[in-house]
Amino acid sequence: MLEDRDLKSIQMARNLVQKAKKAQKELAEYSQEQIDNLVSELAKAAAAEAQPLAELAVKDTGMGIVEDKVEKNLLASTGLWDYIKDMKTVGVVREDREKKITEVASPMGVIAALVPSTNPTSTTIYKSLISLKAANAIIFSPHPSAQECIQKAVDVLNKKLAELGAPEGLIGCMDIVSLEGTSELMSHEDVSLILATGGSAMVKAAYSSGTPALGVGPGNVPAFIERSADLDKAVARIMQSKTFDNGTICASEQSVIVESCIKDEVVELFKKENAYFLDADESKKVEDAIQPAHGGLNAAIVGKSAQKIAEIAGIEVPSNCRVLISETGGVGPDYPFSREKLAPLLGFYTVENWEEACDLSMEILNYGGLGHSLGIHSKNEEVIRAFSLKKPTSRMLVNTPTALGATGKTTNLAPSFTLGCGSKGGNATSDNITPLNLFDRRRIAYGVRDVETSTPQTQTATSNSNLKDSGEEELDIIIDKILEKLSQK
Repeated sequence: MLEDRDLKSIQMARNLVQKAKKAQKELAEYSQEQIDNLVSELAKAAAAEAQPLAELAVKDTGMGIVEDKVEKNLLASTGLWDYIKDMKTVGVVREDREKKITEVASPMGVIAALVPSTNPTSTTIYKSLISLKAANAIIFSPHPSAQECIQKAVDVLNKKLAELGAPEGLIGCMDIVSLEGTSELMSHEDVSLILATGGSAMVKAAYSSGTPALGVGPGNVPAFIERSADLDKAVARIMQSKTFDNGTICASEQSVIVESCIKDEVVELFKKENAYFLDADESKKVEDAIQPAHGGLNAAIVGKSAQKIAEIAGIEVPSNCRVLISETGGVGPDYPFSREKLAPLLGFYTVENWEEACDLSMEILNYGGLGHSLGIHSKNEEVIRAFSLKKPTSRMLVNTPTALGATGKTTNLAPSFTLGCGSKGGNATSDNITPLNLFDRRRIAYGVRDVETSTPQTQTATSNSNLKDSGEEELDIIIDKILEKLSQK
């Protein structure tokens, strides 16, 4: 029997959808200029609150670093706006006069959004902006442990919408969160699409809801340092990426692969960057902290500092330690350092050449990271190309921190906090999701050629004539044979 809270959550979902549907119909009448003005002002409003929202996110979830969450909030607001501002998302979005094809944007309608606790405020800002840019309304089902900061981000955006005179209900958020309420939201007949960012179970639920969904898979990202790389920069970039917001971005490196000929130098460079290499006993204790007996990832370590994780594991590390590294001999459930960890923890592998690194990278990706991302540090374009042709990933990030590169901070990829993993990762897209993924295209195609065909009557007459001729020939043959036999008697 459902409890009152569950029933209230279900009713809230229905009410929010009703309001959003009405508001979206009004938004759909906006011009491109009006939409752009709206989204531009929302980006500015979110950027202005980047610091307090980051502080609240850390307080609310106990994860990450305030300064890094500020950077994520800015990337999700002004950084994103700079990328999408010139996108055509309303009315005619493409016209090919030569081929006589015109494409018209058609908003999807009401979007349901699932938000993780690892990147709560930045994901809320980002999904709001891309949805409204495509003339959609959006409703958030927040992660329970990040509910306060997600609601605050929604409040900031709604305050600006009210000031601009926008329809009420364009951005909604469930403040009574339950499994039943979220299920009602995802399966509601007036919800057109689900944007699912979070754990595998959440994404699977979204795909199973009966509503079209754009979900993303986990990222178990290997980073290969090849012998030709600028080793100082490679190590510094990996450390920057792995410590950014305490490793909460799913595109952050989870394992490092090095060639044996450069191993000693790479190890020393990591140590200079205040990485701590665990001995066998310490590694076992940290492995137990990463992956308890039940086999899942221990949520207590996610987004925590290296010192805090060491404390949880019961080991002592230097006070300036930034990342814990364990030399790892295999991949799979028996090797916790080989999995996605979402914390400043790295598995460390040594191989003899890039071919071995290629095979090992695929093995790691197959263990919980298919379709997501891969990092490589190299100056050898032939090796880079070989990696790009073989790896089951949607993003291969070259000479850049993978967490920052995949999300568009240090590359020209679209700024995004929803990174598709394609069919290999069980996702509907391999894109960094943008407004271009959030509207349908109505195509108007003019006839450019006629096809000449015979009329049905002519075809029938011809066919019958052919049959008649064929029959007469056979009859003549039979008659000739009979006459021949008669003449022989």
